Amino acid sequence: MKPRELLELKRWILVILSAQRLYLLEREEIIKSYPVSTSKFGHGQEKNSFKTPLGLHRIYRKIGEGVPVGGVFVARKFTGKVAKIPSPGDLITTRILWLEGLEEGRNLGGDVDTRERFIYIHGTPEEDLLGKPASRGCIRMGNKDILELFEMVEEGTPVLILP
Repeated sequence: MKPRELLELKRWILVILSAQRLYLLEREEIIKSYPVSTSKFGHGQEKNSFKTPLGLHRIYRKIGEGVPVGGVFVARKFTGKVAKIPSPGDLITTRILWLEGLEEGRNLGGDVDTRERFIYIHGTPEEDLLGKPASRGCIRMGNKDILELFEMVEEGTPVLILP
């Protein structure tokens, strides 16, 4: 899929790192906009870099249906714990949208594979850091925001990440 083809899709996600924003679009129209927090190490594709990957992705898997707001995940499993929000801590909370790269050699395969790097769009208890780079590669969202977005997208929804 080419970026221009995204404009024809019913629903897709655009993340702009320089703006620290995630946009949900229907074709060319922005229907939702959310502050996010991407990697404090910048953007990049390399395994173990803790950087946010660029390019065209899709939602590989939606995880967390029914988990309470602030519910804490470890290895994509709900731990039964609920984080206080806001609070410090690099935790994955509420919902997970696990990303998969779609560009061979850029974010798919080898040492640049987004899915194998476990890059997610997810909730964070550090909501006070939204709008600033603070993650270790993932795209963090406010917990109510990720809850809303989770309900508005499907597995397979395209996600374009730009610098």
